[in-house]
Amino acid sequence: MSKKMAVNLALQGGGAHGAFTWGTLDRLLEETDIEIEAITGTSAGAMNAAAFKHGWIRNGREGAREALADFWLSLAGLDGAMADAIIEWLQVLSPNPTFIARALEANPAVIAGDAISRTLSPYQLNPLNYHPLRRTVECLLDYDRVCATQGPKLFITATHVRSGKPRVFTGKDITPDAILASACLPTLYQAIEIYDPKTKQMEAYWDGGYMGNPALFPLFNSTKSPDIIIVHINPLEREDVPTTAQGILNRINEISFNSSLLRELRAINFVNRLIHEGKLEKDAMKVNHVHSVRDDDFMSQLGIATKVTLNRTLLIQLMEAGRTAMDNFLSDHRDDLGKRSSTDLRTLFS
Repeated sequence: MSKKMAVNLALQGGGAHGAFTWGTLDRLLEETDIEIEAITGTSAGAMNAAAFKHGWIRNGREGAREALADFWLSLAGLDGAMADAIIEWLQVLSPNPTFIARALEANPAVIAGDAISRTLSPYQLNPLNYHPLRRTVECLLDYDRVCATQGPKLFITATHVRSGKPRVFTGKDITPDAILASACLPTLYQAIEIYDPKTKQMEAYWDGGYMGNPALFPLFNSTKSPDIIIVHINPLEREDVPTTAQGILNRINEISFNSSLLRELRAINFVNRLIHEGKLEKDAMKVNHVHSVRDDDFMSQLGIATKVTLNRTLLIQLMEAGRTAMDNFLSDHRDDLGKRSSTDLRTLFS
């Protein structure tokens, strides 16, 4: 029997594109010799992390796979008796993801919704503060399990509106509101208000992706494993310069939500280099091995419209693409785990 190996997971946010991460986790959970020490997640990454922990505490690996599937299929409306048959049909007959993305971008309802969100705030459009994800986040997840001391440690990031700083929720602080805060796009939802014991008042929070997508620093001192597997949702690179209004806005969104991650990766590279050159004692800070699971070619076919639309066909395609991406990573870089980074950090920001 092979030796168990512990790794940490860093899960990006990206709305409905988080189904890609569902697929990566589903595949990783098949590897019985890889243990998950901690998960840091933002937005959809936070939801994936919470579903993973909920299922893990309930029934180990199979419980985690079931909980992730239940969460995403519920969002897609595929949780009925015919769900398996519908999924199989979608897998066979699904159109190209580029076609789905373009169809959604051309949908008059999507265009109108985008225009309205740039004119009226959620406080004007939704004064009763109805949140479409609240019921799913509250009803599908048992927070005694999500906050349990057993199993992987969870770190959920949201952006503190007043100060612009990240707040990392962990342990008993991970509530449905913390998950929703981490995924709170301010053009779509009213800010989520949560009590802060430091300020002793209710504080407003927006999507954590603005300050950490995901935040890596919670892993530095709170875990023993040097390995961080980052699951990317937002493409780091695009070959073509966008020329349409939607394409330009989409690329701005991707760059903005990748910027905080690139800053932290630059810091990791700097510390690793100091330790390697003997300019910093190894016991002073931990060497971190960084690994990336991504499929920029697939994700580049998509855009903002597909992030905010729960198209069941695309969710299944994203899940399958995520499984393939993790399978390719394990095939190419499994032997790097515990030994070295499989990602050349300098190429990411040079």
